[in-house]
Amino acid sequence: MHAPHALGQAGEAAAAEFYTARGYEVLARGYRHGRAEVDLVLRQGAALLVFVEVKTRSGGQFGAPETFVSARKKELFRLAATHLQEELDWRGDIRFDILALTLRHGGSFLIEAFEDAFY
Repeated sequence: MHAPHALGQAGEAAAAEFYTARGYEVLARGYRHGRAEVDLVLRQGAALLVFVEVKTRSGGQFGAPETFVSARKKELFRLAATHLQEELDWRGDIRFDILALTLRHGGSFLIEAFEDAFY
């Protein structure tokens, strides 16, 4: 059994591997602006910046991981994303993803990607 913090870290590491295997470049992990945090900031080529909320759960008994992204979390997420875009002087497109990971027996993850999950 993973402790919640360790499970979250393992999920974020698996999420980074998931995206890098698909050609994305990880620009930041755990980017913070005030109380707002973005789990992963990725770039795909020169024109797309992707902000990812990673939700990791040890099982589905309390619902699907992606359903745990509240309206307040989305608001803070957008705030951090806006700040980073200004910091980078980003002029390209952006996308907000949710990556849902559920721990399987044996320690691997079931991964579901929700691209353009919110705006």
